Amino acid sequence: MSRIKTLIMGAAGRDFHNFNTFFRGNKDYEVVAFTATQIPDIEGRLYPKELAGDLYPAGIPIHAEAELAELIKKHNVDQVVFAYSDLPHEYVMHKASQVNALGADFRLMGTKYTQVKSTKPVISVCAVRTGSGKSQTTRRVSLILREMGYKVAAIRHPMPYGDLVKQAVQRFATYEDLTKHECTIEEREEYEPHIDNGVIVYAGVDYEAILRQAEQEVDIILWDGGNNDFSFYVSDYQIVVADPHRPGHESTYYPGETNVRMADVFVINKVDTADPESVIKVRENLRRLNPNAVVIEGASPLFVDDPAAIQGKRVLVVEDGPTLTHGEMAYGAGFVAARRFGAAEIVDPRPFAVKSIAATYVKYPKTGPILPAMGYGEAQTRDLEATINASDVDLVVIGTPIDLTRIIKINKPYQRVRYELQEIGQPTLEDLLKAKFGKK
Repeated sequence: MSRIKTLIMGAAGRDFHNFNTFFRGNKDYEVVAFTATQIPDIEGRLYPKELAGDLYPAGIPIHAEAELAELIKKHNVDQVVFAYSDLPHEYVMHKASQVNALGADFRLMGTKYTQVKSTKPVISVCAVRTGSGKSQTTRRVSLILREMGYKVAAIRHPMPYGDLVKQAVQRFATYEDLTKHECTIEEREEYEPHIDNGVIVYAGVDYEAILRQAEQEVDIILWDGGNNDFSFYVSDYQIVVADPHRPGHESTYYPGETNVRMADVFVINKVDTADPESVIKVRENLRRLNPNAVVIEGASPLFVDDPAAIQGKRVLVVEDGPTLTHGEMAYGAGFVAARRFGAAEIVDPRPFAVKSIAATYVKYPKTGPILPAMGYGEAQTRDLEATINASDVDLVVIGTPIDLTRIIKINKPYQRVRYELQEIGQPTLEDLLKAKFGKK
């Protein structure tokens, strides 16, 4: 039989993982191409031969998703594997309809063929949507486990936007590691807070190789999910975070609903800032889809160094980029803090946006009058810096999880917003983790 010609649609994450775990070395299939979207400037590259394996001595080309129809026809593709996340169910089915109309099968790969089994216990933290609060939940879990006596490594969902061979297995324990690996702003937002807490972070491209290295130095693996993707690893305990600022998304986004149906524990985050009716609706939706999971309510209270500095000021709010873009949130922690601490005006940054930042607003028109901290490369980071410094404001409120001033120069006063997960009532995550794993 001839090999099944396959095209994988992705965004430099799940697509590469599905290839590595199922298609690499599989003589029944020929992966003719990847397509890429969501992340700027990742198309036009090769998935390198060093990672692709012996069946692909020339590597595998990565094209823009806009070329999907042309590629299916050109290569006489038999099946298209959809492998990126945080999308409405309707969007996914539109893609399926396009693919089917061109004659190919449309495939969503599940856990059986894509999850890797660890020799150590694995706790996964995933979510219904980007921006629900996975990061602070993961940090909370890591601190609890360390207090229980366990050594923990957080393995972060991939963000390999540079040299894929160099990024195959990455280990981050210091700020110098972030510089050495030329991390983007998005990567720093996820890695820095773990490093601040003394937790080692692994990431990269080849997630079985990453897992095997991490297993050598820790007792428990903590999967720190990205977007609303499900875990790359077989999980012994699955924590899923939901956002009551977006009620109803529990059952209308892919693969967030997959996470909901697999969860052992739900954390309904941000209940302190959400409408009570929305919290109730989210709880009911989660219970309907997965009645056996434990439900915890939590808050992510906001702190700034000097709240009085915000009062009465015209401020520019800078937020976590992915939360605003494919997460579709119109605001984040910085916006809430600016309002709470008495900003006179939240200034719309769009008139000051330059180059790739201006293009981001065009691509994601739902983004409100706040600035997404886009920085997928040096050029975009400089565009972000220029946009901030051109803004006619008194103060910058930074709602990203990192200190942006480590990588850009801001010519205005600024205040950083910090937030950590706090559980409300009982049981707490500590109660559940001690019951499941006990002290070391």
